[in-house]
Parts: sequence; structure tokens; C-alpha cells
Amino acid sequence: MNARPRIQATGVVESLLVFLAIMALWWLASHQEWVSKVFLPTPEATLASLKEGLFDGALVGNSIDTINRMLLGWLLASLFGIALGAMIGISATARAWLQPTLEFIRPLPASAIMPLAISIFGLNASMVLFVVAFGSMWPVLLATVHGFATVQPRLREVADALQMSRAMFSWKIALPSAMPDILAGMRLSMTVSLIIAVVGEMIASQSGLGQAVLLAARSFRASELFAGVVLLGAIGFAANALLALAERKLLRWQRP
Repeated sequence: MNARPRIQATGVVESLLVFLAIMALWWLASHQEWVSKVFLPTPEATLASLKEGLFDGALVGNSIDTINRMLLGWLLASLFGIALGAMIGISATARAWLQPTLEFIRPLPASAIMPLAISIFGLNASMVLFVVAFGSMWPVLLATVHGFATVQPRLREVADALQMSRAMFSWKIALPSAMPDILAGMRLSMTVSLIIAVVGEMIASQSGLGQAVLLAARSFRASELFAGVVLLGAIGFAANALLALAERKLLRWQRP
């Protein structure tokens, strides 16, 4: 057995052990009532609420709404982030002019622009989508700028020797070279889009897991609240795993 598969197998086992330890601690804390069951349900109660919500369709519908909102916002963020990042990253002049502005806007939390978005769009699905796209665009944008700005000088020399136009250089050389940075930014952006989608659903009272979790918390239905949180974790895990798989497929040319 090669060293790399062995290390990967060991990592999977260790991760599974950590997960089981957390579940055991949760089971013990809830059954021993270290925390009131009003706030910390047992794993069994959470699983029962999860099954009930999935079978009666309530959680399924809410999950679809949240996933659709997350994916659409992420796709818009990726599209605009890659396009703007490529235009800025390919030009040293554009970076010099725009980098300070980007660094000023980048740290702003998405929640900070929600009042502005509400004043423009109102409390509706368009507002949530705008905030999701805006908040999740920055990881892709900055990763793309970095990827295009750090193209190896020898590749630029090759492009000059071949008399490539800037557009051709961006498409044929800079984009493949920046792809690892872009994909890493897109993976981070997916996580951000899920978080903002949930927060937006809570604030704008839009259908989805965010609203379901909020209503369960207000009604002190702890098992339903934890079922929604578990489902959100599963969605985030699945999305990240799929993107990681796509990243390995797209970047397999880099591996020896």
C-alpha cells in the first residue's frame, strides 16, 4: 500500500473517531441533563424530528428553497467574481487603482449591507439573492485577482513571443494558471453563500431552512431546531465534497 492512500485512510478514520466522540458527548450531556432538554435535545429526539420533517415534506421543501438560493447566489458571485477579477488581475494599472477600494469593501460583513439592500429591494427574495451574491463574490474575486496577477513571468514572455493579444493571453495562459486559486475561492464562496442565504431567510422571512430554524427557536422546539442545523451541516458538507471532487478532476493535469 502506497504512503499517500495510507495517510488518507488514516485521516478518514481519525475524522470518524472525532465525530463519534462529539456524538457521544452530545448523547451524554443531553441524557444526563447537563443542559436542559429545552435547549439541548437528545440525539434520538433530533433524529426523530429530522425523519418526521423529511417524510412529511416540510424540511424537504425548505431545503430545496435554501439550496436554490445558495446555488443561484453562488453562480452569480462566481460569474461576476471571475470576470471582474480577471480584468483587474491582468492589469497592473487596474490593480494599483482598485486594490485599495477592494480592500476597503472586502471586510464589510454581508449583514452590514442588508439595510441598504432592504431599502432598494424590500423584504423579498430578490434582496436575499443580492446579498448572497454580493457577500459570496469576494472570495472568488480576490482569488482570481491573485491568480491572474501571479502568472509566471516566463509565461508572459512566451505570450509576447507569440504576439498574443491580452484577451488571448488571459484565456489561453492566465486562466489555466489561475485556476487553482479560482477553484479555492469558489469553494470558500459556496460556504459563504450558504451562511448568508440562511441569515437572509431569517431576516426577510423567506421560506427555507433559515426561517424554519428561527421559528423552531422562537417556539422552543429544540429537536426541530437541531434537525434543521444538522441538515444545514449536511448540505454544506455535501456541497464542499462535490466541489472538492470537481477541483481534483479539473486540476488533474497538475499532478505528476
